Amino acid sequence: MELLKSFRFKKSREGEKEAGGEHSNDNAVSEPLSLPSPIPQWPRGGGFAEGKIQMGELTLMKVAKFQKIWSCSRKNRNENGATFYKPIDVPSGFFLLGHYCHQNNKPLHGFALAVRESTTEKPLACPAIQKPVDYVLIWKSSSSENETEEESNVYFWVPSPPEGYQAMGFLVTKGPDKPLLDEIACVRTDLTDRSEVRNLILNVQPRSGDATFRVWNTRPVHRGMQGQGIPTGTFFCSANQQCMDDLHPVCLKNVNFDLHAMPNLEQIHALIQHYGPMVFFHPKERFLPSSVSWFFKNGAALYTRENSGGESIDPDGSNLPAHSHNDGQYWIDLPNDTAKGNVKFGNLDSAELYCHIKPALGGTFTDIAMWVFCPFNGPGTLKLGMLNIPLGKIGQHVGDWEHFTLRINNFDGVLSSIYYSQHSGGVWVDTPELEFITGNKAAVYSSKYGHASYPQAGLYLQGSQKLGIGIRNDAAKSDFVLDSSMKYQIVAANYLGDDVVGPHWLKFMREWGPTVIYRSRINADRIIGYLPLKIKCSLEKFLNKLPCELCKEEGPTGPKEKNNWLGDERC
Repeated sequence: MELLKSFRFKKSREGEKEAGGEHSNDNAVSEPLSLPSPIPQWPRGGGFAEGKIQMGELTLMKVAKFQKIWSCSRKNRNENGATFYKPIDVPSGFFLLGHYCHQNNKPLHGFALAVRESTTEKPLACPAIQKPVDYVLIWKSSSSENETEEESNVYFWVPSPPEGYQAMGFLVTKGPDKPLLDEIACVRTDLTDRSEVRNLILNVQPRSGDATFRVWNTRPVHRGMQGQGIPTGTFFCSANQQCMDDLHPVCLKNVNFDLHAMPNLEQIHALIQHYGPMVFFHPKERFLPSSVSWFFKNGAALYTRENSGGESIDPDGSNLPAHSHNDGQYWIDLPNDTAKGNVKFGNLDSAELYCHIKPALGGTFTDIAMWVFCPFNGPGTLKLGMLNIPLGKIGQHVGDWEHFTLRINNFDGVLSSIYYSQHSGGVWVDTPELEFITGNKAAVYSSKYGHASYPQAGLYLQGSQKLGIGIRNDAAKSDFVLDSSMKYQIVAANYLGDDVVGPHWLKFMREWGPTVIYRSRINADRIIGYLPLKIKCSLEKFLNKLPCELCKEEGPTGPKEKNNWLGDERC
């Protein structure tokens, strides 16, 4: 197969200006970068991709067109600056919840919510939204502190909500006059939920000795499949600790957990077929994926503490014990006969992605978790600077489950980001930073032998990138490709009820491989003994932090036993 060519977003000089570069014009109108190809007309039905989402007493709308207010460049301090925007083109009857902020070193990507009242069930004295009664100045900056070419001061305001209401965001102005009261809406407290600060966007330490001004983005505290928190797209800022104590970031709440904006089965298939990534395995990968049924048909057996001989497994897994938890009494292993070697290497032709569809961020997004199964996980390699030390059997185990997750915006069906799962953690990558292979299908690189997912080809160390010490994760493009848009199976979508019936093997909550004990630390200590003293000390400290699989490797549990089956992704 000829290697597929890829497309990656490139920020032009024009794009840099729009994203808030130091030479961008005041009042410039900006829109987030679009996908490389147009999105199709999604099948109609329900509330998915209808532009607006009704959540009880509120109707929500995504606003993704912005007018620049102020840009702060921190290049003189070797820091990333940020640009603040006012969402514009808000339809009549809708109100903003706050202004938007974006880091200058990233392509513009994001949106802010606007809201309107959608019901009159509550008495008029207690509507879902109200205007603020006043504004309080949080922080102001002088041109001497901006480190930009902009001359004017900038002012940050927090709305003062009526009693029983919450301010959802902050406003930024170029002059000292307070914003108009009808420029923003406050939301009734029972329709809100707790948020938490996440990534620091801007850190300004004024020369005058005043308190440090910081800006963060936020995310709901209650996330995952059953989380009711809805992000608003606004930022959180603070000029001192007292401000942090007095103000708490909040988000909207899907009070009744209404999921009418989630896609139906036909829409899910359309989304997967349009966005399903191309999964590349390393050109030297020996342990390729297979379908679960191929694994069972080719000799995988069920073992118990009482039955050391193993029991063959039906192709659909119907004879696997199904319980609600892992009691440690059963596990799956490779066959004991000559077929063992062949089964370890998998069968790419049979492989498919197993898709779990679930609501995210209060039902305003859809997560499509795509699980891939490999019969065997290969051994690891330790990198010590320029040295590469094979670890023998260390890292090997039977039955390897890995995944990546597409996050789809339910307002319009646009791909927002992809989560790349990497061993015990992972990373979310926004759409503008993805590598696209064909159309709107992004690349997923599966690391050699370990099968962790990465957004780009390269060497990734599970350890210290700075010291060049760690377990190697090599990712590269090859002819070993799995097209998830074509080879997939939807195995779970709880919100659809009986529309999706999962396979029998999904209910197997035990290990998909036996437990193996290694003499790895003894071998590692022997290696360390030959190294120079300076490197030896650093390596000893590092090895103490290495994953436990260097000493003991347990067979992995299936997808439903992972904490991100119900919860949010780990990052």
